[in-house]
Amino acid sequence: MRVTIERSRVFGTLEAPPSKSMAHRLLICAGLAEGRSVIDRVDPSQDVLATARALEALGARVRLEEGRAVVDGCGGRLTAPDGPVDCGESGSTLRFFIPLLASCGRPVRLLGHGRLMQRPQDVYARLFERQGLPFSQTQQELTLCGPLRPGEYRVEGGVSSQFISGLLLALPLLDGDSVLQVTPPFESQSYVALTLRAMADFGVSVRREGNTFFIPGNQRYRPRNGAVEGDASQAAFPAVLGAVKGGITVTGLREDSCQGDRVIFDILRRCGAGMTAVPGGWRFEKQPLRAVDIDLADCPDLGPILMVLGLFCEGETVIRNAGRLRVKESDRIAAMQQEVEKLGGRIEAEGGTVRVRGASLHGAPDLAGHNDHRVVMALTVAALAADVPVCIQEAEAVRKSWPDFFSRMQQLGAEVKTDGTT
Repeated sequence: MRVTIERSRVFGTLEAPPSKSMAHRLLICAGLAEGRSVIDRVDPSQDVLATARALEALGARVRLEEGRAVVDGCGGRLTAPDGPVDCGESGSTLRFFIPLLASCGRPVRLLGHGRLMQRPQDVYARLFERQGLPFSQTQQELTLCGPLRPGEYRVEGGVSSQFISGLLLALPLLDGDSVLQVTPPFESQSYVALTLRAMADFGVSVRREGNTFFIPGNQRYRPRNGAVEGDASQAAFPAVLGAVKGGITVTGLREDSCQGDRVIFDILRRCGAGMTAVPGGWRFEKQPLRAVDIDLADCPDLGPILMVLGLFCEGETVIRNAGRLRVKESDRIAAMQQEVEKLGGRIEAEGGTVRVRGASLHGAPDLAGHNDHRVVMALTVAALAADVPVCIQEAEAVRKSWPDFFSRMQQLGAEVKTDGTT
């Protein structure tokens, strides 16, 4: 799908969409519980649908209806899937379900699309090898066979926290206690906190002491009703637009959220953004922005939109610990470098450090989305913030996490036209 964005006057209020990160976790906990749970504010993005499919493969039943998920859980009695489990392009689905699927004790195949099977799974590969269990990965699929055994686990903290969350979700179901030790540096800890909060909501206890997690076995997830909180990582897109243009209010966020991406508001404040707190969010007024130094270790999903923010700040924005952006849906550093250059900006990268200087942008008729939802949304914000016309190919990638992103931008006054099917 090609999207054309014309020069627009944007203003108004936008409610953050439901958190994809929390939706994954709440659905999985509900799917493992014995009984029915109802989860409100579930956005049927492609990633969330992938998790729903994986739960049904394990024996749960998931019905999505009008922003709500009705989940009849399997009670922790995991059945081996009849066929391969299609994880779509969802890294969370793949990494969360590997330990759960291993609990079935039979060979399992997992499929992925796009770059999913190119994303490293070395943490699990070594873990399975230590337990003498089969685990192999190709460019098309991943195969494994359990069962995992309770006991002591050690995971590197400098890689994706999804490995840690996957083990935390599965280990309480094993017939024995386990200890999970995370070796420093422990990055993306906020995502692990989201996992622990969801598990606690469903009655599963984990005791944490520093980087060590003590996990009693033979636990059972209990059904409950709840709602998905607003997504701070998605709220970052209209928030940056508001900081640059002014006149935009972002709401729908939980004030005590564990989401690490809430740091976007601290970053904007350090940049000098005109911000006023409102219930569940912030109102933005236009103010000159200055460059700051940013550590991406605990908020990697903010990478693309922070590069856009740097284009509108006076001075040089430095984004550190950005190396993991290379192995997302796209190489997000290279993708943003290529597309921002078409707009007249420049992004420099060396190792895990990205540098962006403020620039005067111009329109571009041939931006590529790189099949990456966050790249597409970041380029959209760049065009609207600079008030320049652009065309973006592969814009359907937004369906991965925020299916109605463009209609929500239209609610703010953006002149957006689509050409082609999704």
